[in-house]
Amino acid sequence: MAVDTALDGAFFVRWISAAAGLVEREAGRLTELDSAIGDADHGANMQRGFTAAVKAVQTEAPATPGGVLVTVGRQLISSVGGASGPLYGTLLRRAGKNLGVAPQVSVAELQAGLAAGVESVRTLGGAAPGDKTMVDALVPGVEALGTSFDAAAAAAEEGARATVPMLAKKGRASYLGERSIGHQDPGATSSALLFAALAEVAR
Repeated sequence: MAVDTALDGAFFVRWISAAAGLVEREAGRLTELDSAIGDADHGANMQRGFTAAVKAVQTEAPATPGGVLVTVGRQLISSVGGASGPLYGTLLRRAGKNLGVAPQVSVAELQAGLAAGVESVRTLGGAAPGDKTMVDALVPGVEALGTSFDAAAAAAEEGARATVPMLAKKGRASYLGERSIGHQDPGATSSALLFAALAEVAR
């Protein structure tokens, strides 16, 4: 799919459904990563949230890209436990509001919407790149989106892997100090799945 392709609401529903599928498949790994530096519930929380999000968009059937993301964000806030719910919900709700009520959006508009969402996440969580959080996958993923969907997925995955040697400065992992070094951040890992799902439905 070319980067100048117009994306409609149905595409966004497919994206969220694909993300839910990847989260379900990777839930065990996400929980394993979280068990090392968190509460060992990230996989289960994300799986519950995205399952509820898919059901919400199927029930409410929002017609626009922005409507899909606002609906999903609202559902994630209400159904995902811990800090992940507000952070993921803020990311997608802000992106959806940025897209407005247009029936179709360009990849550049999606990129701008997600960039706005990432800024809201950074404000909410106080995190910056290098702090060993979801931001470390989100920022490179959004930046690479203007090149291609596959490039965005690769950049987000690379960003998640790059958290392994980092010292956690935010969230539960930061309580561990230097013991957080050597573990991949679960939030960055699940964030990379969003871009992987986006690339999957764009093919």
